[in-house]
Amino acid sequence: MAILKHIASKNADYGEAQRYLLFQYDESTNKPILDENGELIPRKEYIMDGINCDPFTFDMECRELNALYHKNESYDEIKSHHYIISFDPKDAIENGLTGEWAQQIGMEYAKKNFPGHQALVCTHMDGHNESGNIHVHIVINSLRKYDVERQDFMERACDSRAGYKHHVSKDYLIHLKQSLMDICRREHLHQVDLLAPAEKKITDREYHAKRRGQKKLDERNRQLRADGLTPRKTEFQTQKEFLRSAIEDAAAVSCSQEDFQNLLLEKYNVKLKVSRGRFSYLHPERNKYITGRMLGTHYVEDYLLELFKENAEHKENKKKTVDMGKYNMESKKSATSPSNLLQEETVSVLFIKSDLRLVVDLQACVKAQQNAAYANKVKLSNLKEMAKTVAYIKSMDIIQGIPWKILFQGLRAMLPFPEKN
Repeated sequence: MAILKHIASKNADYGEAQRYLLFQYDESTNKPILDENGELIPRKEYIMDGINCDPFTFDMECRELNALYHKNESYDEIKSHHYIISFDPKDAIENGLTGEWAQQIGMEYAKKNFPGHQALVCTHMDGHNESGNIHVHIVINSLRKYDVERQDFMERACDSRAGYKHHVSKDYLIHLKQSLMDICRREHLHQVDLLAPAEKKITDREYHAKRRGQKKLDERNRQLRADGLTPRKTEFQTQKEFLRSAIEDAAAVSCSQEDFQNLLLEKYNVKLKVSRGRFSYLHPERNKYITGRMLGTHYVEDYLLELFKENAEHKENKKKTVDMGKYNMESKKSATSPSNLLQEETVSVLFIKSDLRLVVDLQACVKAQQNAAYANKVKLSNLKEMAKTVAYIKSMDIIQGIPWKILFQGLRAMLPFPEKN
């Protein structure tokens, strides 16, 4: 993915920008790297071109133009603007991006978006900040040299006229990002949406603070190991990084804003302040709150409140699942008891469709007790029905495996045998 970085400089020495592009610099200190003779070391690979100027006399031509229009004479004026286009390291491997190709993109981008300005366009293939990616530097004089045709992205009438300064606004930066995305997508290079707010917003200042802190920590740990001690901390963490980690851990288990606030304070000693519905966080070692917006979109109130709602719903669904599981276990346990097993087996026998008929209970039949002939007739009928029942049971596959004891207990319950006289 290609990203765009902008640096405004008040340095009146335009030659400093030239030296940075041509010679090796320490990325952590921004100081030149010198050889054993104290001389500057040229960069191994670079391509540099000039727009509206000679690239090797850029500094002199900028000073001449400033003197012509009496601009950029005071200390507080912005003398130059430095834009950096960093391409994804995967572009070189997967898409065949080369330094020459990147330089062409940089030249097109500079001519399109900084018309009329003196500009240096320089591509480095050695990687920025040891990342190994190809990147393009575009350095322009803040003062425009030539009149140009008015473009849609120019907000003021004077933005197309010579002798007026480069005007950077929020809308203009949006245009620059959109222009870079359009070019990269046209060239089929890796690209993300530069206009979408970052989930984790890491500024250039925080990035360099982490690098410096990690370097100091590594040096301290080396000294501790040399003294035979084991370092307790091996990774440096900025204050914002600490807040992000604490917020992520607390938010993952919180079901409400109150839970979140209490957990942050108890576990991480981080205070949460809600002002006009906006979340701000106070690091234990700071006196000033940091807004969630400065940390990224995953640390603002809207995202976190939605996360709390999802956590509460998940917790409720999990509780229902556990309760249902307990109920099913109890039901299963009750169903496998001997009494219930007998009842289930009996019911399965009773509700089979057949031509069988129930026998007559002689003990409950008043007519059979009063008439001996009728009683004998009923006994004979009962024996026939029972014989048919036994024959039917043997022919049915659905009751195979049922213990005969259980089977006849069920028959005994529903088909009362006559008592022996």
